[in-house]
Amino acid sequence: METLTLVGVLAGSLGLTAVARRFNLSAPLLIVVVGLGIALIPGVPRVELEPELILTVVLPPLLYSTSLESSISHFRANLRPIITLGVLLVVATAFVIAFVVHLLLPDLPWASALVLGAVVSPPDAVTAVAIGRRLGLPRGVMTVLTGESLVNDAAALTLYKVALAAVVGTAGSLGHGFAVFAVATVVGILVGLAAGGVVELIRTRLDDPLLESAFGIVVPFAAYVTAEHLHPFGSEFSGSGVLAVVTAGLFLGHRSLRASPATRVQDRSVWASIDVMLEALVFALMALQLPFVLDGAQHAARDNGTLALSAIVVLLATMFVRIPAVFLSSYLPRSLQLLRRTKHDPPAWRSLAVISWTGMRGVVTIAAASGVPADTPGRAEIQLFAFAVAVGTVLIQGLTLPPLIRLLKVQDPDEDARDQAEELAAREVAQKAAHERLRELARDQLSTLDIEPEKMKRLEQRLERVVDTRFRFAQAAITLSGEERRDSPQAQFAKARRELLITQRAAMIEENRAGRLDDDVLQKVLRELDLEEMSVTTTLTNRMS
Repeated sequence: METLTLVGVLAGSLGLTAVARRFNLSAPLLIVVVGLGIALIPGVPRVELEPELILTVVLPPLLYSTSLESSISHFRANLRPIITLGVLLVVATAFVIAFVVHLLLPDLPWASALVLGAVVSPPDAVTAVAIGRRLGLPRGVMTVLTGESLVNDAAALTLYKVALAAVVGTAGSLGHGFAVFAVATVVGILVGLAAGGVVELIRTRLDDPLLESAFGIVVPFAAYVTAEHLHPFGSEFSGSGVLAVVTAGLFLGHRSLRASPATRVQDRSVWASIDVMLEALVFALMALQLPFVLDGAQHAARDNGTLALSAIVVLLATMFVRIPAVFLSSYLPRSLQLLRRTKHDPPAWRSLAVISWTGMRGVVTIAAASGVPADTPGRAEIQLFAFAVAVGTVLIQGLTLPPLIRLLKVQDPDEDARDQAEELAAREVAQKAAHERLRELARDQLSTLDIEPEKMKRLEQRLERVVDTRFRFAQAAITLSGEERRDSPQAQFAKARRELLITQRAAMIEENRAGRLDDDVLQKVLRELDLEEMSVTTTLTNRMS
């Protein structure tokens, strides 16, 4: 892939993302639709996806940033459905699709059919999570979707390696396949913990937000490559790079509470920008593979009508195998528990319906299909079916998921109330702790410095007013309705403060233009004003909207 072409694809996909965000559209869907249209234009340069680029450069940071933002406690609380969907359902889907393909194309070797099953088995939750977050899905549903996306790629790619080994005749028995999977899991987790521990140790001794963020950027690539190239029991066994990245991200995300505020703020900005860029790029690359897939289908030794019909059947099978699996995996274990008179609340069927329809496939499916060796029997069919599944699920399920969520009204009515009560209680605790600490500081200052008691008292009262004002501001934002928030004195104060900051910035810039303020001094002052305005703007956006 030429560098200039890749830069053009990235710039175009970011432009489409900007349009989607401006008009509240789904960026992945818009990018895929436009990309498919561009791919069919004669004379447009072809952009062939390089599997190594996706699996080594693009996938690790995307998984890492998602795991950084994931809650270990939420992950642990939903471990059973996450493992069920992210591992067991992936394996089951692979074998079901392999069986369907073997029925459709009897002359295709079983091993090749299993390669295809492994390729299309892992859903990509990028689109589903983005839609769910925008439409307010309950936290439990979002945790399951996010957790599933963190582990399903590891299961699918490991199964993919086993299936490829079967194609070339180097795979052993079923027990050998389980051993490969077990080694990949254990080694991947250990490498992830080691990478996270090393980086955490380095960060605690740096006290430099810029370097701390730089080390964080290296983590996903180092963890992935190390795990993939670690062969503890021979060349057939290696660690799972995906699990290494996810483990390192969960570990460092949990430990980020110990990082400095500057590091946390900078990390959020850095990874948010990386996410937007890479997600836009991968969906564009996925859509632009259409010409290569069509060329491969034309050279396949089969009738095009048979291939097209088979591709549709594989697409439908991939989409609908998830639906009964989600409901059975949720209700069946609880039914067995009820037989033992164990009391458990069943999950809401509306939530399960949404989860069952979030099986959109992504660029990992396309990358894995592109990486199938050229001498693999049925390679053209594998790539065609994988492309049909990836693009078909993104378009069909991605377009219908928002109406489904609205129709089923999948919300937890008590979740907002619980969050507000917890936040308000925590802020009250923090306010009391601040007042107690302030009194301690006042006593220390009076005993060690020659300050008049009256002056110290006035200073203490000023600081108390600051603490109380911030508490009342947060309290109003939590307890008032949206209209009341916009009209509250706190909101008016924040808006006025923002206007004053804008005025100050304009005056500083005018002084610089007039030659009375040096450029370096201007940049120093602007950084201070910018940070203060960002704080005010964030408060207005999050609290007063």
